[in-house]
Formats: sequence, structure tokens, C-alpha cells
Amino acid sequence: MVETQLIPRGISDKRVLEAFRKVPRHKFIPENLLASAYDDCALPIGEGQTISQPYMVAIMTEKLKLKGNEKVLEIGTGSGYQAAILAELCQKVYSVERIQALSERARKAIQEAGYTNIEFVVKDGTQGYSEASPYDGIIVTAGCLTIPEPLIRQLKDGGRLVIPVGDIFQQILTTASKHGTQISTQESVPCIFVPLVGKYGWST
Repeated sequence: MVETQLIPRGISDKRVLEAFRKVPRHKFIPENLLASAYDDCALPIGEGQTISQPYMVAIMTEKLKLKGNEKVLEIGTGSGYQAAILAELCQKVYSVERIQALSERARKAIQEAGYTNIEFVVKDGTQGYSEASPYDGIIVTAGCLTIPEPLIRQLKDGGRLVIPVGDIFQQILTTASKHGTQISTQESVPCIFVPLVGKYGWST
């Protein structure tokens, strides 16, 4: 997966690549899909949600530019795979999921994988998790028309936020950087994620 899907597409951060070599993706997907665990595609995980294509997980992670001592907020726990990748690269991960069954399943997978630096929260992810803010990085694994304002507020000065921005049919991966009261954004690759549902996203 790393050699054929990530490196040829430009993923070059050595720490990110090593995290992908270490985290067992097959531990985070349904048993009936194990044969496709390392395929170049997203896979269904139940509750109408998916585990993202490996490349999308990689590019979103790389754009956070993590060094190792950061506190990161993940919106959309899903399978728990992205949280595990982040746990390899930063000091603490807070992972928010609105669907309790997914959060519990991810927590079990994470515990079995041996990670202890991830805290799981069940709530509306569009409102972030102010209790542990501000964050050095925020990653949103669902698409939204605009960046939810609470996430901007909870981002540390100098921090980076990665989110797919667009309609339910297609988004553009967007990286927002915070500098005082100013927010600068940079668009990269087109993508398609499930919609971000909540008060500041798509309605239920």
C-alpha cells in the first residue's frame, strides 16, 4: 500500500509513511472486507459511514505537518484508523464521533492495537470539543459546505485545520492556517467524503 499507492502520489513525509507501515488497516474494517483491507479505495464500515481511501488519509495527515508533540482534534472517528495514524505522530488525539456505535467499535479496535493517547468523545462534531481546546491541528473526515466556526475558534494560533469543503457530491481538500484573527486557506485535491452532519454542517 505504501509503496504502490502513497509514495507514487507524492506522500513524502517519512514519519507519515512509517505510521502507515506500522498501523494495521485490516484491524479497523469489517471482517467480511478483510480481503480488501489494503485496496486503493474507501470501504463501508456500517451506519452509512466509510473508512477513507488510504491516500486520502495520508494526504490529510501529511498536511497537518505534525512533529510529535501536538494535540490534535479529529472530527469523525469512523473506524478509528485515522485516529491510530495520528496517535503515531502526535502526543494526544481527541476523536469526536456523533454515532455512538461507531465510537465504541473504534475504541475497542484502538485498545486492541495498544494505543493509549486517544480520547473518544460522542457528540456533534461540528461543534468541536472545546473542553480540550485549543488544538495544534484539527482534521475533519467528512465534507462540509464551509468550515464550521467552532473549529476555527478551537484551533491554536499557528495551527492547521484540514477539511473537505464542498457539496455532498464533491469537495476540495482544504487546509486552513490560523494566524491571530486571520485565516488563510489552501486548496489541493478533489475528493468525495460522507457529509458532515450537525448544527454547523448538514442537518440530520
